[in-house]
Amino acid sequence: MSAMNIDTPNSATLAVASDRIIEFPEGLAGFEACRRYTLFHPETVGEALPNYFILQSLDDPAVAFNIADPSLFGFSYEINLSDAESAVLDLADPSDAAVVVILAKDSQAGGNAQLRANLQAPLVLNVRARRGIQHVFARLNYQVTLKSPE
Repeated sequence: MSAMNIDTPNSATLAVASDRIIEFPEGLAGFEACRRYTLFHPETVGEALPNYFILQSLDDPAVAFNIADPSLFGFSYEINLSDAESAVLDLADPSDAAVVVILAKDSQAGGNAQLRANLQAPLVLNVRARRGIQHVFARLNYQVTLKSPE
């Protein structure tokens, strides 16, 4: 099993084993040329589980996304994948699928940043085959109000 080194945007160098690579055959919206990624999480304190992970591109070290389980925002999905999407994912068993959302910080007046989750285009990962897609909804039928933890 070979490993490759990738320099991340925060100046850290990651050693990525070939079995830790997640392939997005179609890339992500706006980043179609970036097809290989790895997941890691920032340092945590003690035994605490991280609230988010970093999806780091191996094709362009400047591209990295914070991702999280949508349930952290009180949101869950029921996604019906097309046969083509299932084929791209190599997904035979639905229990191998994981859904995550990309996070972004929106600057607010006064210097406060608010965390925003892209609920319109979640990532669907086949954790067994290490393949992923971005499932873009043409229209979501939902009404959600997200509040910051106090």
